[in-house]
Amino acid sequence: MARHLITSALPYINGIKHLGNMVGSMLPADVYARFLRQTGRETLYICATDEHGTPAELAAKEAGLPVAEFCAQQHEVQKAIYDGFGLAFDYFGRSSSPENREITQHFARQLQKNGFIEERAIRQVYSLADERFLPDRYIVGTCPHCGYDKARGDQCENCTRVLDPTDLIDARSAISGSSDLEVRETKHLFLLQSKLQGEVEAWIDEHGKDWPVLASSIARKWLTEGLNDRAITRDLDWGVPVPADTWPELAAEGKVFYVWFDAPVEYIGATKEWADQDPGNRDWKSWWYEATDVRYTEFMAKDNVPFHTVMFPATELGTREPWKKVDYVKAFNWLTYYGGKFSTSQKRGIFTDAALELLPADYWRYFLIANAPESDDTSFTWELFSTTVNKDLADVLGNFVNRVLSFSRKRFGDEVPAGSEAGAAEAELGEEIARLLAEYEEHMEALQFRKAAQALRALWSAGNSYLETKAPWLEIKTDPEGAALTLRTAMNLIHLYAVVSEPFVPASAAAMRSAFALPADGRTWITQDEARSLSLVPAGTPFTVPPVLFAKITDEDLASYKERFGGADAV
Repeated sequence: MARHLITSALPYINGIKHLGNMVGSMLPADVYARFLRQTGRETLYICATDEHGTPAELAAKEAGLPVAEFCAQQHEVQKAIYDGFGLAFDYFGRSSSPENREITQHFARQLQKNGFIEERAIRQVYSLADERFLPDRYIVGTCPHCGYDKARGDQCENCTRVLDPTDLIDARSAISGSSDLEVRETKHLFLLQSKLQGEVEAWIDEHGKDWPVLASSIARKWLTEGLNDRAITRDLDWGVPVPADTWPELAAEGKVFYVWFDAPVEYIGATKEWADQDPGNRDWKSWWYEATDVRYTEFMAKDNVPFHTVMFPATELGTREPWKKVDYVKAFNWLTYYGGKFSTSQKRGIFTDAALELLPADYWRYFLIANAPESDDTSFTWELFSTTVNKDLADVLGNFVNRVLSFSRKRFGDEVPAGSEAGAAEAELGEEIARLLAEYEEHMEALQFRKAAQALRALWSAGNSYLETKAPWLEIKTDPEGAALTLRTAMNLIHLYAVVSEPFVPASAAAMRSAFALPADGRTWITQDEARSLSLVPAGTPFTVPPVLFAKITDEDLASYKERFGGADAV
């Protein structure tokens, strides 16, 4: 059986991430990793903070801190938020780690050895006011393609086009704001992607045919336009230094590798960080080097696709070493805020720390995955959010759990009642639950998250339909044993929901599961046969009624949220 390696695009260190970032990479990766672990697959989920490059230096400067101290603080801040969202990373590392420096420099040496790195003299923007060369992200201006006036020198945040600093209109320094710029000659290392284009094309032809259309189309668009040689060093104080044993002159000048060269390597670096914590029992290389038994899945928003499907595979291919390359790229469109783009730099939209202040993580987890921007962009609105929470979580799941357990305790005490033997209604229910469970598993295996959420909701709804049909509050008046059977069956459904809902709503799943005092409930998944029988929680099992799982969002709540964050008029 294949081992599963999962990575999600590394969040930048320069501030708290918004919900669009969460649903575009880390949250679906976590849901998938949880499902794989539950269903018995050996799984390693790796992520890290992306700490190099201009964003880190500029954010540190704004905070008045040395960049190393700023990054260390922000790593802990971000990790605490991801813990709050229940993201079960196997390891959450840092791209500034010694492990990443070591492996990045190794990659560069191998590329140089094989003729895929070249030192070139280039003309680069120099700021007279700042008395330094400006890396691409230290230059801002107007995008020549879409007219966005805050485009960076490497990429336009608005239209996602990759840029060179000299492409910008009305360029100015991001440090001082000065437009007193001139172009001077300096030397940098270039990755000769043009020499690797044929290999990358062949690799994508072989491995990319099963990728989602979003991922494969972006990769092929880049290949159709042709791979250009790209500078992979920058003039920065913070980053992976160019190794002096290979490029002494550039090392003496303080050149560091471009963040998009070292950041993907951090997937490997973070795995080594994980292994270095317990070297006697963990082998990082078995996941990355000659790892023929590993299936590697990457999660990212569409703006990250070119770097992961073209640039990093080109880097790996150029080393002429058997590094593991991605098998499946799960790419996402944008989550927008009332149709406008979430933006970290412009602080527009709902950010993850604020989300957790408002409501528990499971509310956000379920909403985001149920509305994941898989086939097209999805617009977040407070109206859609409250409707989803109230209908799916509060009414369908939460209400079912509360009324079953509360009614049974009131009528039969604190143990699961026995009642009569299961009849035709229970047999019919079991078949439906088994069918819906199979559908849910199928969508999860295929990484179709919206469809998986629909199947999960259908599982919850089946319990409600059964309860409404059997109506134990009426049944108990004429057939107490029949009512006891209905409640016992419903309690088995609650246990099943607790197990299979865990990837979506882990905290609520744990609360449902802990309601039953099962002596050795180490079950991680429910088979279809077990779903049919609905007998894993036997009569006589003590139970408690957990607190309300999901409170409804009231009109007053909705009004306060919109007042704080804005509604349609906020974009």
